[in-house]
Amino acid sequence: MNQQDTPKVALVTGAGRGIGKAIAESLAAEGHTVVCVSKNPASCGGVAEAIVAAGGKAVAKAVDIADSAAVSAACAEILAQFGAVDILVNNAGITKDGLVMRMSDSDWDDVIRTNLSGAFHWVKGLVSPMTRKRWGRIVNISSVSGVQGNAGQANYSAAKAGLLGLTKALAREFAKRNITVNAVAPGFITTDMTAVLPEEVQQKIKTMIPLSRFGSPEEIAATVKFLCSESAGYITGQCFSVDGGMAM
Repeated sequence: MNQQDTPKVALVTGAGRGIGKAIAESLAAEGHTVVCVSKNPASCGGVAEAIVAAGGKAVAKAVDIADSAAVSAACAEILAQFGAVDILVNNAGITKDGLVMRMSDSDWDDVIRTNLSGAFHWVKGLVSPMTRKRWGRIVNISSVSGVQGNAGQANYSAAKAGLLGLTKALAREFAKRNITVNAVAPGFITTDMTAVLPEEVQQKIKTMIPLSRFGSPEEIAATVKFLCSESAGYITGQCFSVDGGMAM
């Protein structure tokens, strides 16, 4: 088998639903063993079970990614089990929206710690075996809010913009080890997060999207799958907007 044909071990955070679930399923369909991570053991467990039932390979790991000690411990356990994680997708995130004048310190800290610091801790805990193997793929899921900002989301926009800076720094840091690091910035995607928006709000948002519709989790997963492939080996340090044209 050449490198392209060899199944890898992939870890996806926030894999219990929405975009993370679609990414986990897409990578499993490529033959990779997927470690499905989320805070809720039932959600990541259900996704892993469904992948296995469909003939794929997956395990579940319940981890609070806002807890750096918990992430460090999980990384050690995962590396002890698999030896290395070849593909890391930092997708998990939360929102605690509000105007900045009313935003509490805890709402700011919780979003930064989960959406930005969590990615840092997963990379720190898992990258060493990648460097030894001289092959790796890291994909950070940012957001259109991190590219162009969004009123009422100062914490979320800052965290997602921070992921773009982290992506570019890591891409330079790991390039000599043949590890690529890229970001994907979704726009408005049909998930639990957007489902709670009132219909009139959804329609107003669609008028700001050149393609006039929300995207699907599978459309984000398709971009991630490509960036994790051997075919994307000459792409690093980039942000791919998958947003229907919002951030042109």
